[in-house]
Amino acid sequence: MRYIKLVQAPILIMKRTLGIFSLSLVMLAAAAFAQDSVNPALRPPKGAQMAIVVFEDLQCPQCRRQAPMVAQAGKTYKIPVVRHDFPLPMHNWSFQAAVIAHYFDSRSQQLGIDFRDYVFEHQPEIFPTNLRQFTEKFAADHKVDLPFVVDPQGKFAAEVKAEQDLGKSLQLDHTPTIYVVSSRSKSHPFIEVKEPGGQLFQTIDAMKAEQ
Repeated sequence: MRYIKLVQAPILIMKRTLGIFSLSLVMLAAAAFAQDSVNPALRPPKGAQMAIVVFEDLQCPQCRRQAPMVAQAGKTYKIPVVRHDFPLPMHNWSFQAAVIAHYFDSRSQQLGIDFRDYVFEHQPEIFPTNLRQFTEKFAADHKVDLPFVVDPQGKFAAEVKAEQDLGKSLQLDHTPTIYVVSSRSKSHPFIEVKEPGGQLFQTIDAMKAEQ
């Protein structure tokens, strides 16, 4: 009987070890599945573990108010801020402003960022009738050529529509919609920040703690 018990003990240990190993594999597979099921728009850009993803409308007053805080959060935590144009149908010049922003993106990424910030700065003064005038001043100040027709082939309009479709795939219906996203957090790969003024920095801290 003692011999049998001695033989059974290693078998029981082996079974327990195999059970733990199998459970670990299941958990890893579940985590991998969760990451795979995340919309690509809610993943950090290549080379980054975390990011702030923003869907914004250049005519949206709340977007204007939140943009400096989002930029500051990116600088404070040294994480990228990914901005998507999501012009809402009730606004009468935001789509064209987004098209122009994509034109400046094509010149340089920083130029596109600067133009969006410039539009937010002057947002209360801009109307459909003077958007071109503000654009010309921005181009002159940055010593950039501005063609008479910014998007003759509709390339930049198509890019804006693609970003709108991306937002719609997430069922977005308001701006700004702000996410903190992570490639390392298994339980919360992304979190929407409902109240950026009180939650953005805290959300980033909480997600960093999970990594």
